[in-house]
Amino acid sequence: MATKITNKKPNFANARSHAENITKKKQSVNLQKVNINGEKVVMSVREYRTLKKAA
Repeated sequence: MATKITNKKPNFANARSHAENITKKKQSVNLQKVNINGEKVVMSVREYRTLKKAA
């Protein structure tokens, strides 16, 4: 089982059509399963990229 280490939450925004109708939409976080030191971890791709840069 992969361990979730991120605290990121989805972003809620308005979807606007050409007729200016407003509906709420959810922008989900891009979560991926990653192996770090042989341990399966669920983290966002943005956090993983930052982690790779720091190493």
